[in-house]
Amino acid sequence: MKIALGIEYAGCHYYGWQKQDISPTVQEVLESALSEIADEDIRVVCAGRTDNGVHALQQVVHFETSSQREHQAWILGTNTKLPNDIAVTWILNIEDDFHARFSAENRTYQYLILNRRARPAIFNGLVTWQHQVLDFERMKQAALCLVGEHDFTSYRAVACQANTAVRTVHKLEINQVDEWFVITICANAFLHHMVRNIAGVLMAIGMGKQEVNWAEEVLLAKDRTAGGITAKPDGLYLVNIKYPEKYTIPNPQTLMDKFGFSN
Repeated sequence: MKIALGIEYAGCHYYGWQKQDISPTVQEVLESALSEIADEDIRVVCAGRTDNGVHALQQVVHFETSSQREHQAWILGTNTKLPNDIAVTWILNIEDDFHARFSAENRTYQYLILNRRARPAIFNGLVTWQHQVLDFERMKQAALCLVGEHDFTSYRAVACQANTAVRTVHKLEINQVDEWFVITICANAFLHHMVRNIAGVLMAIGMGKQEVNWAEEVLLAKDRTAGGITAKPDGLYLVNIKYPEKYTIPNPQTLMDKFGFSN
């Protein structure tokens, strides 16, 4: 049978999602825990591979197994085998045609920024710290040009292996509560480092290092060297993956919900 899981994790101590020669990764730790509970080798497919240091409020995975377990056994049992910074949050028996990656209609990332003079302690590694004052209105205005279907060559990593840089951004919002900023980006798919490069450009504009129209100039250049510094992974969260309603995938709380951000 095919099973879908919701996973949350803090990526601070992992070399990204994908299993690779370097260790540990979120995928290898999760597969090891699931294999113990299933008493067989489990391999998972994820909705979106997050980079080194990136977090997830909801990563969606699927796997196939012949093991029969109650849902609570999968959740509670697997979580006893996982470190404290990774947790299974829900489970579903899913239709055979479901695919965690290819069935997704869109994905939403949020980028959390702490804008104050003092560096964070409690949120160290979980938020991007910017000590220079950010201009909220300038960042909001600059972000408008990135909504819609565009060639995001300037906003992807040089090593990105996607066949095309054309992506459709359905929503790009910036919200603020006191010293906290959150950038929300929903798109049909994302390029390597796309969100972090967008965040880097918007923060440069917010700090007054570039004019508001620079975000559009970078976009039109279709050249990564025209862009700014790639923002740190610390504040980046995969928060939601939308699927067709027939799959009944739960919708998690976003950072907006948790912390009450508003314009």
